[in-house]
Amino acid sequence: MAGITDAPMRQLAEHYGAGLVVSEMIASAALGTGHADMVRKLGKSGQLPHVVQLAGCEAQWLVRGAEIAADAGADIIDINLGCPSKRVTNGYAGSALMRVPDQALALIEAVVKATALPVTVKMRLGWDDDSLNAADIARRAVDAGVQMITVHGRTRQQFYKGTARWALVRPVVDAVDVPVVVNGDITDISKAREALKLSGAAAVMIGRGAQGRPWLVGQIGAALNGAPVQAAPQGAELAELIAGQYERMLVEYGQEVGVRVARKHLDWYLEGNEIQIDREKRKTLLGSEDPAQVMQMIGAIYGAGWKDAA
Repeated sequence: MAGITDAPMRQLAEHYGAGLVVSEMIASAALGTGHADMVRKLGKSGQLPHVVQLAGCEAQWLVRGAEIAADAGADIIDINLGCPSKRVTNGYAGSALMRVPDQALALIEAVVKATALPVTVKMRLGWDDDSLNAADIARRAVDAGVQMITVHGRTRQQFYKGTARWALVRPVVDAVDVPVVVNGDITDISKAREALKLSGAAAVMIGRGAQGRPWLVGQIGAALNGAPVQAAPQGAELAELIAGQYERMLVEYGQEVGVRVARKHLDWYLEGNEIQIDREKRKTLLGSEDPAQVMQMIGAIYGAGWKDAA
């Protein structure tokens, strides 16, 4: 998720037991021309296999992006056929490629042929309910050499409205002989189990559900594997976690950009952990451009006690 699953976020997910993490979506053409922010997104975050997700609509740039990613230490290349953003689909990338399966497959084939790294694909169910073609595209992608498929249980036209339809991922599972991962609306262990049951998938991917709760991925993984589930951090431990992420974001982006990018994460931590603060305090926390002030507020707000920061 662009602007969300950056290296500091992935480091936390890995620390709390995530089995695999994926880079922010990287625009292959911008990466190929040396765009600084796309190059930043290539950074490896920890010890897990380094999965780099590329988006684009031209084979030459996706191939070049895969080459650059490999040189930067990528272990797996993931091709994005799922992003519903108008900015992406208006450029005929992301989920827009599901409207033109032949073009999507030409891109996939080009990347598979160009790299020795495993190639995976992330997609949606289709563009809309009249074109639920994920199973057909997945089958053709696997025939071209793709080694894993992830499916978000919505169409592009749903964006993030309604609910993910996990049962509609099952035709993809039935169509291919590689692991299929189900994604969408997986926010706790019960939903993870239901998604696996309805879809028949081999694993779950968690996106928005981990916003403000980066430990959730590891908790769900542990529960699914019958291992002890680590408790969510609270109080001082939570404040220390958030302060560490904030500091790493300032390094990752530079202070001027970092203080702004961090705001959404600070807000998600309030929402995800049901921490209530008054409007003025929230306005100051999310509006301040003084890192020292924000760090002080992190300790006072998030470390004040579970659901007791008002």
